[in-house]
Amino acid sequence: MSLVTVKDAATVWKYLNGVINVYKPAGLTVQQVRHTIIGNLCRDLNELRVRPPLQRVAIASGAESRFVVRAVEDLSDNVLVVGPRYQTEDLRVRTCANHGRLTSGVLVLGINKGLSTAFRIQQNRPLRVYRITGFLGKATESHFGDSRVIAKATVDHIGSDKIARLLASMQASHQKKMFELCGVDMQSQAAYDLAVKGTIRPADNSQPMIYGIRLAEFRRPFFTIEIHAINETEPYLGQLVHEIGLGLKSVAHCVAIRCIRHGHFELDKSLLRHDWNLQCVLAGMASSRQLLQEHPEMLHQTSTELVGIEQPNEGEDGGRRRRRSARFAAQDKGEIYGDGGNTKM
Repeated sequence: MSLVTVKDAATVWKYLNGVINVYKPAGLTVQQVRHTIIGNLCRDLNELRVRPPLQRVAIASGAESRFVVRAVEDLSDNVLVVGPRYQTEDLRVRTCANHGRLTSGVLVLGINKGLSTAFRIQQNRPLRVYRITGFLGKATESHFGDSRVIAKATVDHIGSDKIARLLASMQASHQKKMFELCGVDMQSQAAYDLAVKGTIRPADNSQPMIYGIRLAEFRRPFFTIEIHAINETEPYLGQLVHEIGLGLKSVAHCVAIRCIRHGHFELDKSLLRHDWNLQCVLAGMASSRQLLQEHPEMLHQTSTELVGIEQPNEGEDGGRRRRRSARFAAQDKGEIYGDGGNTKM
């Protein structure tokens, strides 16, 4: 379908519903990114053709004691009095992941009616892929490079093969933990049947899970690892780098975290900071809408979930967990897409 040039703000507003994939720079919080995008969208909408001020009826005295009735501009509806037609309070924006300030990379946002789509993506917990760079030889208070150094150690004995073996051991321990939480033995047929159904997802957002971890690059004292995870947080990833340093008989801290994929949203399709404008956002919504139609599992998961972390003896707690599992299962019965179309400014 060919693109249509639209200059009317009210028409464009009807299509401003959906999800977008933006690139979050390091050093900015998610709220700062959100406020910047909202401000840019309001600015571009107000630069289009907006509705004129409302008219009011004015009655004035005329000649020969007659009254003159006429329609005049209502000054209480003038943009100089009430402000721009589109303001920041009119736009609703929701994020699918709460990245930390030091994390950069893919950030999926839902705008207006796309909030429901963003919520569905967040509840289905798709895998996120990170490239994390660590620095060997120094440990800091917060496990990141912006805090005080508290320990130092030698790194001459560390090689790429030693890091690879440690990461393989960590991945195996996390995979074993997934099946233990499900209550099955990794060597059993039940574990195989559970694995072939798809990615095992925890039933809540409080349990971090690492599905894959490998060494991507090693240049002493810097090393870069690639992590496939769910429910991870920035402090958790920093703690993971610290544990890797301890496992190598040394110390380490995290210097960079970049999210390169969120589900099927990839880094090369993200909107850079200079693309956070109305036209690029509308094009990004159309691209995201097509991506979700090609991969409906991002909104409707059919893979395995961990329905409970423990099996309590109390009937009340067990019933609460069963109700929580049923609630998550009920949320997977429908698909919600944000409205919109192909529009060009």
